[in-house]
Amino acid sequence: MKKAILLSLCWLLTSPSFVSGQEKSATDSLALKSFWQKFKTAVIAGNKETVSGLSQFPIGMSYGIESIKSQAELYRRYREVFNQQSQAAQCFAKKQPVVDRKNRNRFSVACPDKAGHEVVVYEFEFTRTGWKFIRLDNTNE
Repeated sequence: MKKAILLSLCWLLTSPSFVSGQEKSATDSLALKSFWQKFKTAVIAGNKETVSGLSQFPIGMSYGIESIKSQAELYRRYREVFNQQSQAAQCFAKKQPVVDRKNRNRFSVACPDKAGHEVVVYEFEFTRTGWKFIRLDNTNE
């Protein structure tokens, strides 16, 4: 009986579905880290083109502020998104993403407002084309 359980456990651990599940999890983690590195580096450098390419439109905005519908609009409103409510470049240099516990396909980064409260939240989602910036929310409004 013990031998059968041991053989079953060995088979399970070496089966393609179990291994691919582990690889997928590691790949997802690597994809998130890679995306975050690219995104934060682009924001720190003020590289609007890269930030735009890593965003999904429309980008949601908080409480009655009109969404950003296109790349051209993001270029025009870039300061509003990354400098008005919080200094995203400074924040992103120090912060790490927090994966949503309920939805592993989402993560966020909370940055401080001018008063020092971490209420400016940048939200990201895994899409068909990879991770994308999808929303800016100010939980203090």
